[in-house]
Amino acid sequence: MVVTVAEERTSKRYTGGFVDEMRSVAMKLHTKDQAKDGEKETQGKPWRKWEPTIDGYLKFLVDSKLVYDTLDTILDKADFPEYAEFRNTGLERAGNLAIDLEWFKEQGHIVPEPLSPGINYSIYIEELSKKDPQAFICHFYNTYFAHTAGGRMIGRKVAAKILNGKELEFYKWDGDLPQLLQNVREKLNRVAENWTREEKNHCLEETEKSFEFNGDILHLIMA
Repeated sequence: MVVTVAEERTSKRYTGGFVDEMRSVAMKLHTKDQAKDGEKETQGKPWRKWEPTIDGYLKFLVDSKLVYDTLDTILDKADFPEYAEFRNTGLERAGNLAIDLEWFKEQGHIVPEPLSPGINYSIYIEELSKKDPQAFICHFYNTYFAHTAGGRMIGRKVAAKILNGKELEFYKWDGDLPQLLQNVREKLNRVAENWTREEKNHCLEETEKSFEFNGDILHLIMA
């Protein structure tokens, strides 16, 4: 008997609600150098051996801000009622990024316009949010939660290499971050309780696209 991925997910027991399923699928898409539970082989240089540049990092920050601005706009409009659950969670990043980009300007750097990775991702999630809430929630989860984990590690490495160790506002949160994350996990689980198993599987299947889009933006650091 052939067991599909969706059926395999359905048969597993998750103790932390649907968010545990989302995390499990996301961890499998990490490369082995990104996370101990990663299953994919690393293509190209492991991130620990990246050689970032100021210009590349600025491109990454600008494109990231565009995506976070887009997420904020989607949640404010709330084409689907459940989106309103995720307003003002404390995980928002656009305002912090605006402060960082202003700091770079003060140091004499030219802040570029957004490039295709950020533009393409913003267009994609904007269109997705209007018709497919389960898939959109997948992107919301992966974008915000990845930044609090691997994103922070990469941020520290970049700061040590090209910013004399300066910690950007992008990597700071008001309040206790673990508690902020737990609050959002609980909201995600409550929203997902109203989904069918098919809708949950559909959400999980969007994870790979989220990784692809976010990966394209992340690689701007080396541009």
